[in-house]
Amino acid sequence: MKTYSKILLIFLLLSGITGCQLRKVTRVESAQVIDLSGRWNDTDARLTAEAMIQDCLNARWLEDFNRTAGRKPVVVVGFVKNKTSEHIDAEPFLKDLERAFITSGQVRLVQGGEKREAIRAERADQQDFASPETIKKWGKEVGADFILQGTISSIIDTYNNERVNFYQVNLELTNLETNEIVWIGDKKIKKYVNK
Repeated sequence: MKTYSKILLIFLLLSGITGCQLRKVTRVESAQVIDLSGRWNDTDARLTAEAMIQDCLNARWLEDFNRTAGRKPVVVVGFVKNKTSEHIDAEPFLKDLERAFITSGQVRLVQGGEKREAIRAERADQQDFASPETIKKWGKEVGADFILQGTISSIIDTYNNERVNFYQVNLELTNLETNEIVWIGDKKIKKYVNK
């Protein structure tokens, strides 16, 4: 019995060592397209961001707001709901969109959600712990004119060894005062996977 246990242990150790030696990791350019599974990936996030940025910053809502308000619009990025069966993190393409808003110089951006709450908590702490000359005052936040929200949906079709993954990202920009939707952007991505 002890011999059998020793042989099994040696076999498992050798299998583990051999398995570890087969793995190879290679660094590649971040823009290089690598699609292993056919599911949502970094390339999809990048393509979505690029499409949304161009469409949003070139849409009529921006010119209309500048003309009537005489200033840059203030946008808060809200929640993007994942309605797919996959775990999809919307943050990569939303961060690209936020960065484009700021670097374009056409839109002002304010924090939303959990980050805004963390900032407010810090401001509350300052009321008790910071020196009077450095305390940040309440009521000085810049109010947003618009909120950006959206959904990520998917349709998966399979038959035998074939699969089609269809993804659609919809974003809506809504005027916070009037509740009017001033821009809708969408990006569709379709992938054929032959197993």
